[in-house]
Amino acid sequence: MSPHAWQKSSHCAQGEACVHVGTDRSGSIGLTESGDPTGAILRTTPAALRTLLRTLKGDRPHG
Repeated sequence: MSPHAWQKSSHCAQGEACVHVGTDRSGSIGLTESGDPTGAILRTTPAALRTLLRTLKGDRPHG
């Protein structure tokens, strides 16, 4: 996978603990950390990432 461009999470504070997201031409989504953006890349589909994000948001206490 060779993402077109990595985008940093909008919830990222300063430092090296950020998530970067990128897509490739096939539509696959890649996730990596800012400390080593060319290292380990988690690959997923848009549907699987959407499910993960909904689950994480649903399990967080509001307020």
